[in-house]
Amino acid sequence: MKTLPQQRRPAQVPFGATPADLTEVARNLRYQVVQMSHTSGAPHLGSSLSCIDILVAAYWLTLRIDPAAASAANRDRFILSKGHAAPALYTCLAARGFFPEAWLDTFAVHGGKLAEQPAPNCAPGVELATGSLGHGLPVGCGLALSGRIQNLDYRTLVVMSDGECNEGSVWEAAMFAAGKSLGRLTVVIDYNKWQATGRSDEVLALASLRDKWSAFGWDATEVDGHDISALAAALAPRGEATGRPRAIIAHTVKGKGVSFMEDDNNWHYRIPDAAEVDLAAQLLCSP
Repeated sequence: MKTLPQQRRPAQVPFGATPADLTEVARNLRYQVVQMSHTSGAPHLGSSLSCIDILVAAYWLTLRIDPAAASAANRDRFILSKGHAAPALYTCLAARGFFPEAWLDTFAVHGGKLAEQPAPNCAPGVELATGSLGHGLPVGCGLALSGRIQNLDYRTLVVMSDGECNEGSVWEAAMFAAGKSLGRLTVVIDYNKWQATGRSDEVLALASLRDKWSAFGWDATEVDGHDISALAAALAPRGEATGRPRAIIAHTVKGKGVSFMEDDNNWHYRIPDAAEVDLAAQLLCSP
C-alpha cells in the first residue's frame, strides 16, 4: 500500500480540531480507503466513502474515547452497524491513535489483524462484530440500558446504512429504545440512497425516514452528511434531558470525494485498478 506523505497524515490532527482541518482529514482517509480496496481486493468502497465525514465528526468532535484507554468503563460506545464499511472505521481508528497505522496494510489479508468486516476484538476501539445487517442498533440499545443500570454516563452511537432499515430488527430496537427512554442513544443513518441491487427508496418504501423515526418516538432530524460542522452540531448531547433517543438522517453520496465513483452503485462491488487509484490520489491528495 502506498503511504500518504508525512505532512498529510490525519493522525497529526488532534481531537477537537477545526472543521477546516477535519475536511483535510476526511480527504486523506478517503484516499487510504481507496488504497485498501485496491491492495486487498475487497469491495464496498462506495459505502465506505459515503460515511467518512460522519465518522470524522464522531471521532474528532464528539466521542469521549481515549485511545490510550480504549476499554475504559465510562468510554462512549461506537458501533459501525454497516460493517461492510469497515475500512472507513479502521482508518479513523488508526488516525486517532487506537492502533498503528501499519495495521491498515493487513486489511482483509489472511492472518492479518483487520478483517474485511469487523471481527470480535480485532482491534482496540472495535466494539462489536458487525456485517450481518440489523444487529448494531439492538446491541446499542443493550449498551445504553446497561449504562443506565450501572450509573455510567457514557453515550452510545450507532451508524447504520439506509438499506439496513429494511430489517425488522431495526424497528423492534427503535420501539424498545423509545419505550425505555434511552436518551443517551443516538443512531446516524448513512442515507446514500443506494443498496446492493438498486435505489433504496425503490427496493422498499423507505422515505420519509425522518417521519418514520419520529413516529417511533425518536427525536429525528436531517442533516447534510458531508458537512462536518452540521454533523457535530447534530451529534452534540441533548437527548438526556428528554429521554428520547435521537435519529440523525445524514444525506450522503455513495462514493463521495472521488468524482468518477460518486452516486455510481457499481462501486458497491468494483475494485479500483492502479490507474484509478492514481486518479483518486489526484482528486483527494493534490494541494
